[in-house]
Amino acid sequence: MKIVLTDAKTVTQGDLSLEPLKEFGELEIYGLSSYEQIAERIKDADAVICNKTPLNSETLRLAKNLKLILLWATGYNNIDTDYCNKQGITVCNAGSYSTNAVAQHTFALILELINNVGNYNAFVQQGNWQKSDTFSPFAFPLNELAGKTLGIYGYGTIGKAVAKIANAFNMKVLAYSRSKRSDEYAEYADFDKLLENSDIISVHCPLNKESLHIFDKTAFSKMKKGSYFINTARGGVMVEEDLKNALENRQLAGAGIDVLEEEPMAKDCKIIGIKNCIITPHVAWAPMETRIRLRGIVCHNIRSFLDGAPQNVVNKPLHQE
Repeated sequence: MKIVLTDAKTVTQGDLSLEPLKEFGELEIYGLSSYEQIAERIKDADAVICNKTPLNSETLRLAKNLKLILLWATGYNNIDTDYCNKQGITVCNAGSYSTNAVAQHTFALILELINNVGNYNAFVQQGNWQKSDTFSPFAFPLNELAGKTLGIYGYGTIGKAVAKIANAFNMKVLAYSRSKRSDEYAEYADFDKLLENSDIISVHCPLNKESLHIFDKTAFSKMKKGSYFINTARGGVMVEEDLKNALENRQLAGAGIDVLEEEPMAKDCKIIGIKNCIITPHVAWAPMETRIRLRGIVCHNIRSFLDGAPQNVVNKPLHQE
């Protein structure tokens, strides 16, 4: 096979080896590809591996040999699956590779907001503890998670992992999902109940027509005054201007954000510089162990396809119907 990687820099910047992929054929690796470069670069490919590269009728038009698209991701909204179905191109994603990492990052954001560890460290490093007249200066608020209610919007694999951690902190967990599920870790709540009763809301849903901009001015206004908003899912689920306003008017006490609607961050991003808004650059999924697991899933997907039993297929290519 000729395998083209169109945006390898999104999964490795020299720290993760791509050598295991050579087992399957010739590799052609591009760090990043502009939209205008994609069609030419993949025109002779049998398989394409990508993360966010848009693959549609225009960028795929020259790829007459293409049989397989593999994603360094769970989401596949950058792939025109209808076009791939017609062309007989199999599309495979990498589901559930980042569950533990994203759940961990979710609580890293929550704990930073609740315990103010970074602020306290800066306070000490600036010499303020040395100047204190008490052994324990309460320079920033501190709160316990025990007894608080965590609302989870999107109760899939990651949402459930977050709920389990919340249980370990003795939190009550409410969860909204289309399937209206309750289990030993979380109680189902409709959207309004989730907003009105949660001390912290954490988003773990895919981006689709239902979730696009679901967290807007109306949603933030229904949240408990002084509550917190966490988003490690997709930037498009929130309206950034409305989040900014909710933070500035103190409707929300804080936010922890790992994803934005435009990535990398736009120069005029509405929420940068807002007090009590912690922003990380879409890295919840990116620990080394997680990316090693991701590479293994991609290799498994290639091997399974070559063996005639493709796994993690997200479309219905004509040759498989």
